[in-house]
Amino acid sequence: MAVSREERRGERSDRVEALFGKKDGQPALDLIELVELAWHDCYGEVTPPEPVVSDILTVSGGSLGRLISASHLAIVDRRDLQLAAEAHRHDQDEHR
Repeated sequence: MAVSREERRGERSDRVEALFGKKDGQPALDLIELVELAWHDCYGEVTPPEPVVSDILTVSGGSLGRLISASHLAIVDRRDLQLAAEAHRHDQDEHR
């Protein structure tokens, strides 16, 4: 079943706004939409797999600057993004 870009944005909006706040939530969603377009151009898939989007958000830590860097990394080398997300999660677990 095909899901439109608008539907995916809607599904992600609560999570993104919780991470970035109301003010930066919409620009963050705009960037994720650009990631989808780049992903399609590079990999021929409509959108990155949800684990890639999750890794982008994890690495961002709620910072638009880090979101930009994580988005770039997702397109260039998703394995490096995955490693960065795992390291971030590990650091978060140690601080609990």
